[in-house]
Amino acid sequence: MGRVNKSCCFAFLQFAVILYFSSAIVAGQGLAVNQRTNAGTAFRIAGTVVSSLTGTPLGKTRVSLTDTANRKNTAFLITADDGHFVFTAVPRGKYSVQGAKIGFLTAAYEQHEEFSTAIVTGTDFNTENLVLRLTPLAFISGKVIDESGELVRNAQVHLYVDNQQGGRRRTVRINTVTTDDQGYYEFSGLFPANYFISVSAKPWYTVPSFSTAGNGFASPPSVPSSLDVAYPTTYNNGATDSQAATPIAIQGGDHLQVDLHLSPVPILHLTFRVPQTEEPQGISTPLFERRVFDSPEYVSVEGVQQISPGVFELAGIPAGKYTARFPDPKGQGQLSSEISLRQDGQEIDATQGEASATVKVTVKMPGNQSPSPQINIMLQDSHRQVLGFQAIDPAGEVELSNIPAGKYRILVNSPKGIYSVVRTISAGVESAGHELNVAAGSSVSVTVVLGLGLVGVQGFVKRGDKPASGVMVALIPIEQRSHVEMYRRDQSDSDGSFLLPAVIPGNYTLIAVEDAWGFQWQQPDVLNRYLRHGQNLTIGELMTATVHLPEAVQVQPR
Repeated sequence: MGRVNKSCCFAFLQFAVILYFSSAIVAGQGLAVNQRTNAGTAFRIAGTVVSSLTGTPLGKTRVSLTDTANRKNTAFLITADDGHFVFTAVPRGKYSVQGAKIGFLTAAYEQHEEFSTAIVTGTDFNTENLVLRLTPLAFISGKVIDESGELVRNAQVHLYVDNQQGGRRRTVRINTVTTDDQGYYEFSGLFPANYFISVSAKPWYTVPSFSTAGNGFASPPSVPSSLDVAYPTTYNNGATDSQAATPIAIQGGDHLQVDLHLSPVPILHLTFRVPQTEEPQGISTPLFERRVFDSPEYVSVEGVQQISPGVFELAGIPAGKYTARFPDPKGQGQLSSEISLRQDGQEIDATQGEASATVKVTVKMPGNQSPSPQINIMLQDSHRQVLGFQAIDPAGEVELSNIPAGKYRILVNSPKGIYSVVRTISAGVESAGHELNVAAGSSVSVTVVLGLGLVGVQGFVKRGDKPASGVMVALIPIEQRSHVEMYRRDQSDSDGSFLLPAVIPGNYTLIAVEDAWGFQWQQPDVLNRYLRHGQNLTIGELMTATVHLPEAVQVQPR
């Protein structure tokens, strides 16, 4: 059926509104979809809504039925106490079935990630014994407690999830809340997964000290070391580094209490020098970032002040490993360097480090069309962090500045279509792919050739000679394996059918894998095993229609 259409959820809120398929719809346990449908073409879609944990039937659940060919054609009903639902007089077609109930995650039939299985009606299909499973919502709550056992208000509590969707594993932040005046926090509506929690806060009593020198800055005359402290970012197991954090396993319906305990550490006082030709008022606070799981996050500092001509002091950052970014004294972007902060009084050389680069990208549209100003170019680093998101100008060009040295993928975003970089041209050399190597302090110019996804790929999945539903179908580019944005996926419907939309021109291998949801199938050795038994196909640059595969794709075991 493809991706679950989030707009369908709106139907659940329309308690008293009944939409129409082609004539009157009667809400109720025996909902009539089309009163004029004759018996030869009318079918029933029926089943039971149950808890995914216990199998207990769920009464008073809203169940919607949506025509996938025209999503405006939607009907809904409320299940009986035994969880049973039935839609009658349903025309021949393909339908999405979705359930919603307070205290449970809204889900479509056999939903995995953003995909689900649509129900196909017809004389050859049994559509009256569906089991629609809903997972109870989970919660994590707790309190933030300081070293004296006092509750910490206004602390920032961050929630991370160990995400394995799309065949890759990546831990990302998904929510941040602030503790209330009782030091309490809560994350609700969680789905089963592994989570991490961290807390950032400042001691209410802290008074950071600065060195005193005849510089005109007001400084406390003397601050006890017990007040010159900070709380390091602290994880649910007490670790202060994400690499040492332990996951919290959440199952459906869990209500876990996780209290977070903070302990202060001495604030480091760091010094850095700048060229004395630079005016003091032109000094900006250095930026510090550290890697938290799979993404960089900025770290705040208490402040910066001048302690002598050309020498500045920074206070308020705990010990640890950081990437420091300073303005380039030559006025050309930024200097960045990896540093390990270990001791008070440590000096950072703000004039050393790798200079940032400038990347100029010229866009060449498919079919030599004129470039659209609604095309955005961005760079993605090896950690999948996006840099330099910017729209092209009328000439089809864009200049991205302050780009650190490294290897990047050039990505495209546009509301006007699904594009991907299929070739690059640099220094007169054309190559397939979208990778770009950026050297420190360089000025790079590259032309990117875009492909537009206009073609659909439609077919069937079989297990032997029988249709296979609920199977992950993936289309993998052969020459551009690193082009994850060119991958296309779907989940097979109840008749084994699938549709992969907006395919970029190129050579592909099509695979169907059993039980691949939440599984790291993109690992090279695993993916290679599936590709050896897949179907190869080519999407030409002039193709625009949907491709109907003559042979079914055979399911491969996980």
